[in-house]
Amino acid sequence: MTEPNTTPPGAGQLPGAGQLPGAVLTGPADSTDAGAAEAARVGREVLDRAGTVVVGAEGALRLALAAVLAGGHVLFEDLPGLGKTLAAKTLAQTLGLDFRRLQFTPDLLPSDVTGSSIFNPATREFEFRPGPVFAGLFLADEINRTSPKTQSALLEAMAEAQVSAEGTTLPLQRPFHVFATSNPIEFEGTYPLPEAQLDRFMVRLRFGYPGPGGEQAIITRRITRRQDETQVASVITAEGLLRLQAVVESVGVDDDVIDYAVRLTAATRTHSAVEVGASPRGSQALVLLGRALAVLDGRTFVLPEDLKEGAVAVLAHRLTLTPSSWAQGVATEKVVRDVLADVPTPPTVHRG
Repeated sequence: MTEPNTTPPGAGQLPGAGQLPGAVLTGPADSTDAGAAEAARVGREVLDRAGTVVVGAEGALRLALAAVLAGGHVLFEDLPGLGKTLAAKTLAQTLGLDFRRLQFTPDLLPSDVTGSSIFNPATREFEFRPGPVFAGLFLADEINRTSPKTQSALLEAMAEAQVSAEGTTLPLQRPFHVFATSNPIEFEGTYPLPEAQLDRFMVRLRFGYPGPGGEQAIITRRITRRQDETQVASVITAEGLLRLQAVVESVGVDDDVIDYAVRLTAATRTHSAVEVGASPRGSQALVLLGRALAVLDGRTFVLPEDLKEGAVAVLAHRLTLTPSSWAQGVATEKVVRDVLADVPTPPTVHRG
């Protein structure tokens, strides 16, 4: 079932929230240090507000926001009850994006995602009714519960920001991002995502269980709210997010950092536990995410540390283990950490 965003446009925004990025991030000056500093300030505000609802997931939220700034899509893969859906909805609210949620089930059809034509008796014509994918942020909840045919309905939208339905190609609004959730331990009635679709997600994130203090904070905040629903004031608008993304696109990357990304990705292809390593799309995603992480730190240049921070989230889900490694319980995250330890880091000035 779809869950529309019922928040009126502009509701709950900070004074002048729609102009926060635009105050500095305008025109060619977006590539300046001032533009990156303002983008970092807005990013901190987004993460602070999201952190009031999603407890104990600061690192995952930062990577999810960086993926959005880099123009990518996010897969949350973790156990039930750890805040995957809540994180997606909260980030949509803070970023001022139109939010739609679709619960994926085995009987879901591609037209339930993209939309279909309905006969209008008044005009005696068929009219196309857009599906929930026509949103700023589309949440595919439990994406591995639906068939590959329906999963593939998202491929064109994720890759080209458009939908082909009934012989017509329709562009999606900008910005457009897909968040998806998946349960890694439940296999009955599920369809594992094919490698081609996994490769379309810039990052795969896992929250893990909160610590004792975090779990207490979750309960305390629920009691204080006196309701299940959470509401977070938006920090920027969709137009402001486009300007933030323009700042990220203006960040240059040194050749030695690009070479480091290529060597990291290439090392996954020769690891003894890996049958198929990450593709060039993986090394490109690593650099693009690194630029966004640099901007969140207020920098207009990328450090090797930015690539290291995002390497596990970017590369682990793109690896296919050998049968023996899979049987021994080797985790793809461990493979990426091995690669990070083995591949020499290029010399650079220390962060800060």
